[in-house]
Parts: sequence; structure tokens; C-alpha cells
Amino acid sequence: MPLHVPPAPAPALRTVLTALGSPTAVREARTPSLRLAQGPVTPELPLPVHVLDRITPAGASATRLAGWRFLIRSGDRSVAAADTMLTPDGWAFSRFFEGPYITATERALRQAESMQQPYQARLLSVPELYMLTLWLHGDCAADGATGHPAATDLLVPLAPAPPGIAAHRPHRVAELLPVLTLRVTRAPLLGPPAEVPA
Repeated sequence: MPLHVPPAPAPALRTVLTALGSPTAVREARTPSLRLAQGPVTPELPLPVHVLDRITPAGASATRLAGWRFLIRSGDRSVAAADTMLTPDGWAFSRFFEGPYITATERALRQAESMQQPYQARLLSVPELYMLTLWLHGDCAADGATGHPAATDLLVPLAPAPPGIAAHRPHRVAELLPVLTLRVTRAPLLGPPAEVPA
């Protein structure tokens, strides 16, 4: 089934294209693979990045759009990614980066394309667990910038995933959220820090 990638806001794409065309922005980025790329580089596969700010004990989630991420392709492979963020003045380029999440994102997208049901692709970040997932939303016609994870949506944790959570294994939101809730709300193993004598 085809995987639906929601269209990114045109101003967000323009900021990435401007940054790619700026030798200074590319040179100053901590992305050797982008600096060393031969030939043209193009931003592809825009994905809205939603952040899971909190998980309530009831399992309800509050998410917000943090930006759009583009994979930067050179030839037949992605060499980096570019993040954009929404500011009071509109969309702005945030950063170029590289690392394991890029190949993990590509792998999860390929995995999603082989599923029987069509999904809309998004990213869902869980900052408290240092976790990033591919969020497969069941409503392909939805605005990619809005909405919350539905119980039947799928989350695919990207590698490296937190200990005890299998990377690249799709989970229904209704199954994974309770696990994340336990992780986030678990009481600390150690007591409060001891007072330091004066």
C-alpha cells in the first residue's frame, strides 16, 4: 500500500532549500556526509515532527507540532536531515544533522510501505525517554500538522530505542502508550539527594 507523506508548508521547504544553497550553512553544519556529498542534494520525504509533551496516567496524550523534518538525498541515499521550526515570524530553518535516526527513519518508512493498510507518515518524539518513533496515522487525508495519536494508529520506535522497547517493531498506540506511561511516571529508584554539609 502506498504510504502517504503529507505536504510540508512551502515556506518550510524554502528555508531548507535556502540553507542548502548557502555554503556557510552547509560548511558550519556538523554533518561531514553533507559537506562531502558529490553532486546535487535535495530535500525529500518531509515529515511533521510532533512532540509527546506528557502522558497522563489514563494514557491520554498531549502532542504538539514542533516542526518539519526533511531527509537530504544525494544520489541514491540520504546523507543528512534538515529540521525546520515554527517561529512567531513563520517557518525557519533550524539545523542539519546526521546519525542513526536517518537510516532508522528510512528503514521504518520502507517497512510501512509493505503494510496492507495505507497510513500517513509522521514522526512522534518522546523527549522524556529520548525516543523517536515513526507515527503511522490511519487518516491519510488528515492535516499532517494537527491531531493526536488515535488508539489504532501505529508507532514504530526508531533505533536506537530505549532499553526494553524493540526498535522497528510496530505497536498500536493503545498498546505502547501504557508502557510509556509506566516509564515516564515510574518513581525514582533512589531517594532525594542527601544534604551536602555546609
